[in-house]
Amino acid sequence: MKVNESMLLNEILDMDPDITDIFIRHGLNCLGCPGARSENLREAADGHGINLTQLLKDLNDYLAEKND
Repeated sequence: MKVNESMLLNEILDMDPDITDIFIRHGLNCLGCPGARSENLREAADGHGINLTQLLKDLNDYLAEKND
């Protein structure tokens, strides 16, 4: 399964808990905040000034490597 911008952070984190490292590297450090897990990826990226295209690439590259 590929990550897309409309997926909730919770859904992405459920795919692989170690994916948290990628979020943190991109500056999304508030994954434990009450509302954070109910945001979709686009909302989270926009709210934190994160490059959504690069974040999507890094998330999907990571998952592709894990599944090879």
